[in-house]
Amino acid sequence: MNWQYHLVANRPGTVRELLSNQLLIPKHLIYRLRTDKRVTVNHRYLPMNFQVAVGDQIQISFEPDDFNSVQPPLSDCTDGVQVLFETNDVIVVNKHRGDKTHPNQPGERGATINHVAAYLAPAHQQPYIIHRLDQQTSGAIIFGKNPAVVPILTRLISEKRIKRSYLAWVSGTGMRSSGTIDLPIGIDPNDQRKRMVNGPHSLNAITHYQVIRTSHHMTLLKIELSTGRTHQIRVHLAAIGHPLVGDPLYNPTPGNALQLHSYQLDLIQPFTMEHHLITAPLPTDFYM
Repeated sequence: MNWQYHLVANRPGTVRELLSNQLLIPKHLIYRLRTDKRVTVNHRYLPMNFQVAVGDQIQISFEPDDFNSVQPPLSDCTDGVQVLFETNDVIVVNKHRGDKTHPNQPGERGATINHVAAYLAPAHQQPYIIHRLDQQTSGAIIFGKNPAVVPILTRLISEKRIKRSYLAWVSGTGMRSSGTIDLPIGIDPNDQRKRMVNGPHSLNAITHYQVIRTSHHMTLLKIELSTGRTHQIRVHLAAIGHPLVGDPLYNPTPGNALQLHSYQLDLIQPFTMEHHLITAPLPTDFYM
């Protein structure tokens, strides 16, 4: 099996600039493509420093040996897999609250990736982890469908070029209409499940929020992240006195279900770099 892409150059530059700057292909893959002459321009190989013109036909071919082998996830039933968006390269599904993104133990099933693996199995494809959602967080999550797109998607995620918006109900009212929380997050030395502001090995963490409305001593927020630390939204909102409703770790009166939903993605499709705005329907027990 190999993965081929047929593209049309939409801006001038060298072959290397096209691969590295426009398509975000990492250096080690560019080296493999160059060594094996698996990039052609108008059906012929050109050295990496040659110019590409707007409208030129580009063909790129990846092979399995270009990538480290990854153990495919175990398949599970496809019951409940809600596909929000799908191409030959990417699938976005609406993760259920309570499902892990991926298993933590060998042979474990029941995680979102296991269900997506079963969904893709008839097409002889497998899902690849791009990012994660906490087990109790619901909503839109991205998986790659081949290894060629994984480094591109992970870079787009890390650079925040793929934008993700969350909805969350927090305890209390009286918050400013919008704000930014800039507090470093580290581990909680007293509980390995948790994180804490200014804990050991802290890393910078920045959360932006906007108040949508209030109801019954709660506030609905739209949230965007400039960083992606573990439990970042939950830790930051708890630190300013507005823990998430239903949070079993950071809210002293947690309630029944964590009210945190990955609501919207501005997805950038690898290679074509087209934008797709994807919205994940809310869980039936999300307070609205």
